[in-house]
This record gives sequence, C-alpha cells and structure tokens, in this order.
Amino acid sequence: MGQAFFTLSLGIGALAIFGSYIGKEHTLPGEALRVGILDTCVAFTAGLIIFPACSAFDVAADSGANLIFITLPNVFNSMSGGRLWGALFFVFMSFAALSTVIAVFENIVCFYMDKWGWSRKKAVLVNTVAILLLSMPCVLGFNLWSGFQPLGAGTSIMDLEDFLVSDNILPLGSLVYLLFCVTRKGWGWDNFLAEANTGSGLRFPRNVRFYVTYLLPIIMFIIFVMGYWNRFFT
Repeated sequence: MGQAFFTLSLGIGALAIFGSYIGKEHTLPGEALRVGILDTCVAFTAGLIIFPACSAFDVAADSGANLIFITLPNVFNSMSGGRLWGALFFVFMSFAALSTVIAVFENIVCFYMDKWGWSRKKAVLVNTVAILLLSMPCVLGFNLWSGFQPLGAGTSIMDLEDFLVSDNILPLGSLVYLLFCVTRKGWGWDNFLAEANTGSGLRFPRNVRFYVTYLLPIIMFIIFVMGYWNRFFT
C-alpha cells in the first residue's frame, strides 16, 4: 500500500490533478484500472532487475536511499561494463526524477493559477527557484552535510525526506482525499459517484459505500501507524 501511495502519487494529489485534465468519454474507475495495471507491470519489471542484482552481490534490497546512491554504484563497479550500465541507469533515473517533479509540481502550479490567477510561466519560474533551494539539503546530504544523521546512526537527509513523504504525507494525504470523497463535509458520496461514473467503461459500485466510508479509512490509518512502527520500533 505504501508503494501504491508513492508510485501512483495518490497522497499528494498528482493523479487527481491529471485526472481533472482528461475528457469525460471514459469513466474514472476504468482509467484508474488501466493506470494501476501499467504501473504495476513497470514496477514488477524493475523488481526483476533490482532484486536479483542485490541478491547476487549480497546487498540489502530495502536499504532506502542508500540503495541507489551507495549500494547500486558498488554493484555496477563489480559488473562487466559497469560504467556503461551505471551511466545508463542514472541517466534513466534522471528522466524518471524529472517526470516526477513535473507531476508533483503541477499541483502547486495549478494552485497558483487557480487561486491567485498567475500565468503558468510565472508559476513555473517561481517554483523553479523553490525547487533549486529546497533541493540543496538533498544535494549536500551525502557530502558536506553527511555528518547530519537525523533519524539515528547511518541515516542521511534523504532518509528524513523519505520518512516525511512516504510515512506521513502520502498516507495522510490519501486519507484526506478519501474522506473528502465520502463525507458530507467534503464532496459527498453521491457527487463522487456521479463524477466517477460519467462516461463509458467500468463503473464504481455503489454497494461498497460502507467499506469505503468506514473500513478503508481504518486500513489507511493502520498503514500510517505501521510506518512509524517499522521506522522507530523494529
């Protein structure tokens, strides 16, 4: 579930923003199913590459940010043609990071445009400066600021940022979106169904209201608590 929050950008609302741009020819559940299947296939393919490599070189596959910036470079150094494969890996990862930045900051850009009437050019320029400044702790986390270990020995600034996003913003943000869709204080169940089922294709079932309204929020809260449990008590 944590992976679903992260890879689908549910908790920060990126998918909701892009969903608002699509036409009404197809229902949202049908589009969501296609996105989920494609995303899962890509993640599974990446796992077929990462996990065997970690197993072959006897490294932990769950070492967080260190997996990318410390463990995998050591793996590439031990491989035949490692410089080529390592260079390609980080080039493709840069493309993935750039596409993620575009997806995440589309939320903020849209907020400025809708709330304050800014042009897209002005909003992008302001957020470009913000990205450069807010990225500096990440850039310096493995060199000048490597002595800063916010979550204990062996951790880095990226571990702190990962904790804030993966264990806090994503599950709590998803919970807020869920409650907004199903409660009268927000969008409301009937309005949600009317919007989700507009168009042709797979329809969101009405008879799951009890599960979505009462059980699913409990499950999401348990996921939030488990993030803290796994981080600090195991």
